[in-house]
Amino acid sequence: MTKLILLSNDDGIWAGGLKALYDGVKDLGDVWVVAPDTERSATGHAITLSTPIRVKEIDFHNKGITGYACSGTPADCVKIAVDAILPRKPDILISGINHGANLGVNVLYSGTVSAATEGMLLNVPSIAVSLATFKKADYSYAQKLSAIIAENVIKNGLPGETLLNVNIPPVPEDKIAGIKITKHGRSTFKEHFDRRVDPRNRVYYWLSGTEAEIQEDSDRDGEVIKQNFVSVTPIHYNLTDESNFDKIGKWSLFN
Repeated sequence: MTKLILLSNDDGIWAGGLKALYDGVKDLGDVWVVAPDTERSATGHAITLSTPIRVKEIDFHNKGITGYACSGTPADCVKIAVDAILPRKPDILISGINHGANLGVNVLYSGTVSAATEGMLLNVPSIAVSLATFKKADYSYAQKLSAIIAENVIKNGLPGETLLNVNIPPVPEDKIAGIKITKHGRSTFKEHFDRRVDPRNRVYYWLSGTEAEIQEDSDRDGEVIKQNFVSVTPIHYNLTDESNFDKIGKWSLFN
């Protein structure tokens, strides 16, 4: 049976990274695209409950291919694709190619990773792919590698409740040092809010920031990227900190 491949993202259905991803995997099976109608970056794993979700069929990047532009979040896109749009459950979900890294704490905010997480929760082998730059993007190597990783996942599957978070250095293929399996790091941003005033003299704030310098182990995602290695991090959804059961269990609260 032909493999059914679902693509989504958080940069929006017209994003260059999603187009590159489609071109990279289109020969691997029957490819469907369900993605937000506009950019939904940093929406995390939000889902829409209080308003309708609208889906519009579009000519995906003028390729003569039907895409589905969804008014909801990345997680909404995956939910509605699997439950209402696709003819059957997909064999694989690929979210990306995101314009910008998803490393360290960014994973918690990322709509790209959340789309893949939703796929994983629906028992679909899922991958999140990001190109680690916010500058002008060359997706050529990321496109090629996405197809290779997808082929491996289709062939080998993924352990239950696990997805792959892939981050790719923004360098030419001949500068890629290799591919490493990595741990989730702690890299974050030094954030601050710019206070501004609009033409009607109303105050508003705009979040900005720079990457914080954190010294991490060499097997963490952020450190590996700095050395021009592709980072592949298996992520699972169990957030329980069992290592502190005994310590917290001694509180008087439990006695």
